[in-house]
Amino acid sequence: MEEKRETFIYTYSAAQQEEIKRIREKYAPPTREEDKMERLRKLDKDVTKPGLIAALVVGIVSTLVMGFGMCCTMVWGEGLFVPGIVIGVIGIFGVCAACPLYIRVTRRQREKLAPEIMRLTDELMK
Repeated sequence: MEEKRETFIYTYSAAQQEEIKRIREKYAPPTREEDKMERLRKLDKDVTKPGLIAALVVGIVSTLVMGFGMCCTMVWGEGLFVPGIVIGVIGIFGVCAACPLYIRVTRRQREKLAPEIMRLTDELMK
């Protein structure tokens, strides 16, 4: 009698192969160079993050203060008109200060992290 060999052959498409490679790369241990590149990316993000947080907090709080000043002048009116204008102006100054605050904090972070970033870029470029 003749023996039948039944085999199942399945090939993946190119898109599936790429997806498999991406998933595999997530679980493979990073090489030394990839580890340095990840560190460099993290440091680059760390430069802008504190400035962004500070500017957002100052901007949001100042916007709320300005809104409170507007409520004092428009809604509650009579006795709070002048204090409402003062409070609103303080809020406007705070909103205007958010952008320079971001620039200043980001500049300080760049100065602080520049030596480490330069060292990593020198190592990766070799």
